[in-house]
Amino acid sequence: MIPTLRSYLLLTLGGLIVTVFVALGGGGNTIVIALVLMLLFDIVILLLALLDIWNGRQKKIRVTRQPQSKLSIGRDNPVILTLQSGDRPATVQIRDGYPLDYFTVSQAFLSTKIAAYETKQLTYTAKPTLRGAYKWGKIQVRQLSPWGLVWMDWKTHETEIVNVYPDLLALRSLTIHLALQTSGALKQRRKFGIGTEFAELREYGEGDDPRLIDWKATARRSRPLVRVLEPEQEQTMIIMLDRGRLMTANVESLQRFDWGLNAALALALTGIKRGDRVGVAVFDRAIHTWIPPQRGEAHFQRLLEKLTPIQPDLTEPDYLTSVNSILSQQSSRALVVVITDLIDTTASSELLVALGRLAPRYLPFCVALRDPEIDRIAHSTEDGGDRLTAAYERSVALDLLAQRQVAFEQLKRKGVLVLDAPVNQISDQLVDRYLQLKMRNQL
Repeated sequence: MIPTLRSYLLLTLGGLIVTVFVALGGGGNTIVIALVLMLLFDIVILLLALLDIWNGRQKKIRVTRQPQSKLSIGRDNPVILTLQSGDRPATVQIRDGYPLDYFTVSQAFLSTKIAAYETKQLTYTAKPTLRGAYKWGKIQVRQLSPWGLVWMDWKTHETEIVNVYPDLLALRSLTIHLALQTSGALKQRRKFGIGTEFAELREYGEGDDPRLIDWKATARRSRPLVRVLEPEQEQTMIIMLDRGRLMTANVESLQRFDWGLNAALALALTGIKRGDRVGVAVFDRAIHTWIPPQRGEAHFQRLLEKLTPIQPDLTEPDYLTSVNSILSQQSSRALVVVITDLIDTTASSELLVALGRLAPRYLPFCVALRDPEIDRIAHSTEDGGDRLTAAYERSVALDLLAQRQVAFEQLKRKGVLVLDAPVNQISDQLVDRYLQLKMRNQL
């Protein structure tokens, strides 16, 4: 129970009345009488407050939370609270029992007024920065009593365990995007005969490649028919995700490993949607987790469940040992995507050697997760307060970017595909690059 401003004003009014009574009456007996009157007045206010609480408890609103079984890391996940009132309007303040560690919310406290017999929803967002299972506690509710004398406090009995996953919201959006592509862009590719697998025969139309005319079918049907080709299905893709020391760094409020995991899952989902067999290896000094290549939606769910609990570790990755393990597991040609970070030719020499071993039997693809802060510093034109320090930081950032480019050029000369992108853009760019590879039949 917390007294409101109205209660304090009433108590103050009682004190003023007694003060005026003493000033007008004078004498010792008058003071005693005044004190007794003030005490009686306070008792009356207290009794009214207790009666107000009793009435208010009969009119408590009902507050429930929409279940939050899975949240996406690094995203503003909406949390919905539903309020239901009785036969009287209510004024309420609410604080949800979200986990304090590794969570930021848009509003810690929610305030609203709700009319009688009304159902109302309040929404705020919660942004987790670390994957794992967290206890979502009880909802703390503070409701103004019917006469406005006190705030009534209580907690709901709702608690739940909430799991923070990789970026599920992005994966859901990607699923819709790929479905639209399947019905649109794929038909466009078929029209121009881009691919290697035979799909169907159809009549020759304007813009079709004459080289795709099936002369035997044309002779039988007495009209020109062309072969419709589509990109080859059931190819194999191996995604190797680094969980070593460099992946523990915090970049844009998330660990670099989380950005890499989001990109790996987006790429895996795209590959499975395009009919490929997808396998994933998470490595540091050796292969930490190996999920053999398979196809189908159920396989992607297994990938999601097995990869979500993995955390990065402060160990130096052994690229050669990890790549050799993959070579022993995968004998046929495959697209091997290594998601890691690259510094320069010296610090990343083992990575360069390991990727070079994959070509030409496999199609190696190096994906580097760049810190956007380095780009901002390198291209900044503001000197700030200390020009010398700003100039030094800018020169260091430019040198880091230049050294990365030298390493990438060496990889390209070895036949390795490369992608160097800021962590907050890596998923989209990686998916687009993979779709281009599929369309061009580079694998």
